[in-house]
Amino acid sequence: LLLAAYVGYVGMGAAVLRALERPVEVQAAQRLIEERLELLANHTCLQGPALQRLIEGIIQAYKSGITLQGNTTSLGRWDYSGSFFFSISTITTIGYGNLSPSTAVGRIFCIVFALFGIPLNLILLNEIGQLMLLWVQHCAHRLEEVFHWQNKAFLLMRTCALVTGLLLFLLLPPLLFSDKEGWSYEEGFYYSFVTLSTIGFGDYVIGMNPDRNYPRWYKNVISLWILFGMAWLALVIKFCISILE
Repeated sequence: LLLAAYVGYVGMGAAVLRALERPVEVQAAQRLIEERLELLANHTCLQGPALQRLIEGIIQAYKSGITLQGNTTSLGRWDYSGSFFFSISTITTIGYGNLSPSTAVGRIFCIVFALFGIPLNLILLNEIGQLMLLWVQHCAHRLEEVFHWQNKAFLLMRTCALVTGLLLFLLLPPLLFSDKEGWSYEEGFYYSFVTLSTIGFGDYVIGMNPDRNYPRWYKNVISLWILFGMAWLALVIKFCISILE
């Protein structure tokens, strides 16, 4: 019965997403083909295979973090702050997919790094989550002692922890992303949840726009936000699991 509910839920999600996203995908594909044919028709000196190779080269360079800026290129995804953020996204298993090692030695190191880093990250997240729970329980006991509340104190503190977490990790960060990345609030909220839940689609990633200047503290603060936000969301997901079970 549980397996049937699981498959049914996934099937329902697939049907809804297909209905919402498939028409946009078809339109985008048709528009791309039309623009390519129009470009070849207006510039007869261009050859189809050569243009295809150029497009593929641009796509591969963009995946590597290199973009054209006039007659120069922009670098920076593999500077120290970018590499630090990549390390965080690796051991937290977010895995945005917009950046990956391109050398054989880098890939082997990434495997070893993740092999030990993922357990270390889980241990740290568990400790942070336990500290959060202890803080909630401590505040609840204090309320019981001061106001002589029985079951209301723990319920009140759980509610306060939930609301505080929503503000700190989901509702307020999109304002920062709107300022630094130029995203809408909806895009920032979407990125926040996709990141903290470790889904990590990679369609929105911070600090990747070559036209923007990011402060040095930006990625470091976001890395801390990811750690504490994942611990908080893990507690919320545990609560949801207990309700479902």
